[in-house]
Amino acid sequence: MRKYLTEYLKALEAKLADPDAQLDYAELEQSHLIMIGFMQHERLIHFLVTILFALGFFITLAIYLLGEQIMLLPLMLLILGLLVPYIAHYYFLENSVQKMYKMHDEIHARRLRQSESRSAS
Repeated sequence: MRKYLTEYLKALEAKLADPDAQLDYAELEQSHLIMIGFMQHERLIHFLVTILFALGFFITLAIYLLGEQIMLLPLMLLILGLLVPYIAHYYFLENSVQKMYKMHDEIHARRLRQSESRSAS
């Protein structure tokens, strides 16, 4: 997912940076909104999984500390080992979706300017 989203953002940035590109901003805005919806869903799922792993870690930690169950230590370390990459991936998704919002604002502004210039002609 990281590669897919990174490539999408780079391609969109290249389109927006090209001053000679003849883009239909209304169509671009609609397709970008669909992509934002996909990424919001992806972000939500990863948020829920991250929360569940965090809860699992803290529950296991509490049982380990209160009951001194040494057998839970490998489980706790395994959950922590999975939790750290999930947090990093969720951080990437969150920042990428925020970037997509800003890109949408730019596309929307350009769409309005484009429709104004077409109606003025």
